[in-house]
Amino acid sequence: MQMQQIVSITSQGQITIPASFRKQLGLDKYLKALVKIEGEQIIVEPVPDLLSLAGILHHKVIKGKSIDQIIEIEENAIAEESANKYLTKK
Repeated sequence: MQMQQIVSITSQGQITIPASFRKQLGLDKYLKALVKIEGEQIIVEPVPDLLSLAGILHHKVIKGKSIDQIIEIEENAIAEESANKYLTKK
C-alpha cells in the first residue's frame, strides 16, 4: 500500500512528516532521520538510536579482522537490526 500526502514547505525549507507516516514507521520527535536524493526524489529514512543497537555484534567474531571488515560487519548488523525492528512494529 503506497501512502502519499501533500505537505507544505516552510520558508526555511522545513516540512512536517504526517502523523500517520510517523506512526507507521515508529518515528517520534526525538529520533534522527537520514535525508538523501535518489534521482528526482527526496528519500527520508529513520536512523536507529545507537543506544538501542547495543549488543548487536555480540555474536559476530571481529577479532583479527581489518578495520574495513569490522566496519562492514557493523554496517550489516545495524541494517539487519533496523530491518528487524521495523518489521516487528507492523
